[in-house]
Amino acid sequence: MTKTLAPTPEGLASAAHLLSSGELVAFPTETVYGLGGDARSDIAVARIFDAKGRPRFNPLIVHLPDLAAARDIALFDDLAERMAAAFWPGPLTLVLPLRPSARLSPLVTADLPSVALRVPEHPTAQALLRHFGGPLAAPSANLSGKVSPTRAEHVMAGLNRRIAAVIDGGTCAVGIESTILGLTEDPVLLRPGGIPAEALEACLGFPLADAPNCERPAAPGQLASHYAPRAAVRLNAAAPEPGEFWLGFGAGARDADLNLSPTGDLVAAAANLFHYLRQADDRATGCIAVSPIPEKGLGRAINDRLRRAAAPRS
Repeated sequence: MTKTLAPTPEGLASAAHLLSSGELVAFPTETVYGLGGDARSDIAVARIFDAKGRPRFNPLIVHLPDLAAARDIALFDDLAERMAAAFWPGPLTLVLPLRPSARLSPLVTADLPSVALRVPEHPTAQALLRHFGGPLAAPSANLSGKVSPTRAEHVMAGLNRRIAAVIDGGTCAVGIESTILGLTEDPVLLRPGGIPAEALEACLGFPLADAPNCERPAAPGQLASHYAPRAAVRLNAAAPEPGEFWLGFGAGARDADLNLSPTGDLVAAAANLFHYLRQADDRATGCIAVSPIPEKGLGRAINDRLRRAAAPRS
């Protein structure tokens, strides 16, 4: 049985002890719940892939308490330093050249010469990282390809008995995964997420290129089918067809079964997305029809998740 721990000094100490023993602990971040394991341990990282049923070629994000710890793992140039200073701690992941002395398990990077790093802002994540005293590999705490968890109960629904513990830190405020910015060559948006691309471009001073299509992921969250509920998903639905569950957005969808944000607030819609997808999946008897979402700000990340949720399942 997976333990539920409180985000207290005692609970954090227990979680840190489990992690030091090679066990897995789910914990809240400002984006979604992460499934943490010691990023230096082949056994712990292998357990992450096994618990999630995640393909081994899909790299993981390493979570760290601060920029100083990140510099020990990756090579930072002036641009990387500027982006880290502007957006860390927070929902931005940087993909950078891996430092030869990093001592990470090669499973973390899927044997790539780069590594994905993030400094989370959530106080419980920060406290856990400092209690543990090392880097944590932490993909989303769900079965691979399924809807990401934004509450401890979501973690337990998918991973109970597969992991040692979950720290219940309440609901994640941002609600979608971090934005991933590739900085191994020219800057590229590898995954839209909790920081709008427009904010990154304002800091960079130029538009970002989108990630090229490739068979092997260069960063997490790039698989075509991902974040998928059991039910099929139909996008850009102005209204539901007979038998469909309608997941709406905005004032024009006030009759929807669930509405991501009746006022059209993209921040609220992002925070509600995964929880409402789970509720829709539980209640739907047929397809889930989703209202159009503006392709701007956080809407870009929401649409990215919805397109992957609606993609053909392998």
